[in-house]
Amino acid sequence: MEHTKIVSRTRAQESSSAIERLYISMRHLFSRGFYKPMGISGDTLRQSLLLLRPEIYGSIAEEKVELNGLIYVIERLPFGIEECRFINLTSDEGYSNSHFKVIIPPKRRRNCFRIDKDQMNIEVTRGRSEIYDILTHLTFLFIESHKIANKVLINEEKDTIREWKKLENVVLHNKKLSKDERDIMLAHMASILGRTFAETQAVHLELSEKNNEDRFFQIIYWLGHLAIQEKVHNLKRTINFSPVLRERIGHHIYGEMWANNIKDVLHENNLIERPIHIISANMHSVMNSIYAPSVLPNQIIDNDIISLFELLSKDDNEDLRKQVKEYASKNGLTYIKDTSGTNINVQIIDTEKVAFDTTQFKIENSIEHEEKPVLIVMDYAFGEQAYETMDELLKPYICKKGKKHHLNVESVSIMGKAGILEGGKGDIMIPSSHIFEGTADNYPFKNQLKKKHFEDCGVGVYSGAMVTVLGTSLQNKDILKFFHDSTWKVTGLEMEGAHYQKAIQAAAKIRGNISSKVKVRYAYYASDNPLKTGSTLASGGLGTSGVLPTYVITQKILEQIF
Repeated sequence: MEHTKIVSRTRAQESSSAIERLYISMRHLFSRGFYKPMGISGDTLRQSLLLLRPEIYGSIAEEKVELNGLIYVIERLPFGIEECRFINLTSDEGYSNSHFKVIIPPKRRRNCFRIDKDQMNIEVTRGRSEIYDILTHLTFLFIESHKIANKVLINEEKDTIREWKKLENVVLHNKKLSKDERDIMLAHMASILGRTFAETQAVHLELSEKNNEDRFFQIIYWLGHLAIQEKVHNLKRTINFSPVLRERIGHHIYGEMWANNIKDVLHENNLIERPIHIISANMHSVMNSIYAPSVLPNQIIDNDIISLFELLSKDDNEDLRKQVKEYASKNGLTYIKDTSGTNINVQIIDTEKVAFDTTQFKIENSIEHEEKPVLIVMDYAFGEQAYETMDELLKPYICKKGKKHHLNVESVSIMGKAGILEGGKGDIMIPSSHIFEGTADNYPFKNQLKKKHFEDCGVGVYSGAMVTVLGTSLQNKDILKFFHDSTWKVTGLEMEGAHYQKAIQAAAKIRGNISSKVKVRYAYYASDNPLKTGSTLASGGLGTSGVLPTYVITQKILEQIF
């Protein structure tokens, strides 16, 4: 008789359970309506995040304060969030029409409003993924704040260390520091944070602003101050979810408004019956690929079209970008700035008005159609929002006369950024399927883009399954190694693929909203490699190295459409 041996859980299994607990806890707290992050109600979130130890949050489980993770989070949360005891997550409830000044974080398009010195409101219009994103970032921030408090409180929490008093004096009196005084302050900060002087100096430089050179000092002080208030005076920080947000979430309210706006424009311009190709990408690569060579032919160096796109991507070439936009708007491109709250802008390109003889493209694949194709280029969705927006966009349009118009969608192309598990930043991933993290849900598809299409393009190309994760900030090396090394053979991770494919499959194969022969194209370029130390998202962006893969993918998509 065989005896089975009970094997202890691996770190990957523990991590998977921690992600599941985080996911369930966040949904529970959202249903409840409020919670105190550093109280009993937030305990599961904290413990799960500390067990998981995501790569993006570095040394979260250690005594020293995590600095790269702090930069990453601060850039995605509203300015001044560290000063607020009360954080309210709301729907679009009219604050933009008030006297409150809108605050938009540098790396996340979301409207935020400072109500008073203690309260920050954050508008959530992009679905549950945005809530998970905000809550994990806030949990990280509060864990780090308590590390600071633990370091500076002495004498049974009745007094603070000398370095903290000096920091408090600088911040509260808004002192202008000389270079020598700043170095002294940085030395004190290094002691408070448990970091080297060099590390502290580097983060100070990273967070400094033109009109606020010492913002780093302010962030650390207020984080520590609110944590001290919690520990000494029991003044707990609280996160609230507004009743309107809880009522609206999951009901496609913003996605429906967004999709109807697009279809209205198509109908008004007599494009609703034309062959349509949907492209999820950024707001520059498709436009530049089609129009820039016509406007700026003399800027192309040695017949290398990428040289023109690199030129356009540089910050100081706004005048060149403006020339391309103006030419495009007169030659078939209609720009739809989002007003629905999805934060997804759209370009509609009527290729009937494109002078193809001045571009690098030829009408070959669309030649059998009497009418030239219409491109709908939509900006990036965020997580679950991809399902909401694509599901609504693929539904039939009912015009004012009551007539139902099924969109003639011939293809859907998705280009996005993703974490790569082999290779490095700027490499390209061609998925064969999407797997939804935390479930066995999987979405195989016939990808019209193949690895062979990208040979000799100047970057590494990898193919395999892609895993759609609940949040990029919820991954660690153990779980990523499992994805990569197991028979799932995952090549990368992103947040939208499974949601997009779920909507496309439902529309094409179940609901009959679009043709069952719709073609799909997926390609991603690597923003980071979370398995490589120092190559996570927290280590910084792609910079100009992202230009080549972005435009190579865009060109391959357009070549197949045209």
